[in-house]
Formats: sequence, C-alpha cells, structure tokens
Amino acid sequence: MLEDLKKDTIQRMQKCVTAFKDQLKKIRTGRAHTSLIEHIRVDYYGTEMPLNQVANIATEDARTLTVSPWEKSMVSVIEKAIYKSDLGLTPNTAGQMIRINMPALTEERRRDIVKMVKSEAENARVAVRGVRREVMSELKDMLKEKLIAQDDDRRAQEEIQKLTDKHVADIDHAMADKEKELLQV
Repeated sequence: MLEDLKKDTIQRMQKCVTAFKDQLKKIRTGRAHTSLIEHIRVDYYGTEMPLNQVANIATEDARTLTVSPWEKSMVSVIEKAIYKSDLGLTPNTAGQMIRINMPALTEERRRDIVKMVKSEAENARVAVRGVRREVMSELKDMLKEKLIAQDDDRRAQEEIQKLTDKHVADIDHAMADKEKELLQV
C-alpha cells in the first residue's frame, strides 16, 4: 500500500518536473532549435495539428530554422501560424521553404526572460509541493483509519519529503542551466 503510494508520488512529481522542462524548451534563447516552434498549432484541413506533424523542421545554422511543409498548400497556413504565435518570429518564404531567422536578444529582453524562467520554476516547485501535501494528507487519513502504524507513517513522510527535495532540486538545476544559457552573449 505504501509502495504504491510512493510510486504514484514519484510519477506525479516527475510529471511536474517534465512539464517545467518542456516549458523551458519553448523559451527563446537567441539560438535556433526545433523545439521552439514544433508545438505551434496549424490548421490542417479543419484539424489543429502541431507543426512538426505537417512539416519537416530543421536548423540551418545557429540562428536560422527551416520549415519544409509536406504539402505546397500548407505554406501560407504555416506562415500565418508562425506570425500568430507569441514567439515574435518573422517567417520568410522562398517557394516551398520557410526560413525563420532568430533575432539576437537584447540585454533587457534576456533579463525579462530570466524573470519568466524563475516564475515558471516557482510554479513547478509549487506543483511538486502540492503533490507532497496531497500525499501527506492521504498518509494522515490512512493513519487515522489505522491502515498503517505510526512508525510507517513517520518513515513514509520522511521518504516523501526526500522525494520532494529531490524533485525541487531537479527544477532548480534546470532553471540554473536555462538562466546560464540565456545570459551567455
């Protein structure tokens, strides 16, 4: 019973960390990488699809992304979707190839992005702590119903706290890496 609870806790906390890392991938750092735009939704014959499911996305060089739609009719649709995205990117179309040049980030913009990363990290930490709070409440209920002994409860609480600390440290490490990447000139 406690093992199942522990496994569930690990899974839920890991989802929080993974979601945070996915958020970080979408934050622009001045360097071109495909994960920056592959989540953009495109209207594909009446269905919203991620960009990476209707086109090939590649990096041409450190500051340029290329998008090659699988169908010629999708060029203008993809171009509009990139314009509408909140990434502030401008696509250039040459035939069936769409090129996206990544503008250099100003120092002020870098600082704003670092603040945004720290805010996202705090949200992820809060999510991990929320999981801990729910699990601790479950443990309390199990103790109250005499499903577990006090010693087991105490041991389980210590393990849950260690898991929380580990996952919060993972979030902090990912945040520090992204901050370092952003502040490099």
